Amino acid sequence: MKAVLTVVGRDMVGILADVSAECAKNNVNIEEVSQSVLQDLFCMIMLVDVSKCPLPLVDFAELMGAQGKEKGLAIHLMHEDIFQAMHRI
Repeated sequence: MKAVLTVVGRDMVGILADVSAECAKNNVNIEEVSQSVLQDLFCMIMLVDVSKCPLPLVDFAELMGAQGKEKGLAIHLMHEDIFQAMHRI
């Protein structure tokens, strides 16, 4: 099962490292990454495989959101099917 993980916030050292470490700790495989820095705003989208994550998707999403709040980032995770449906015309 795939999910889309987004990260937005003020640019700082270690954002990608922190997010990828939390994914690895929960056996979530990062399949694709796109990131950019717009002035001082960091934006990242990841396509991740959560099929081997020991946590339910909702719990992993809450964990990532909480990690983001600690660092002043907005981190959101949603199932790929929901993401696709939201962006289909």
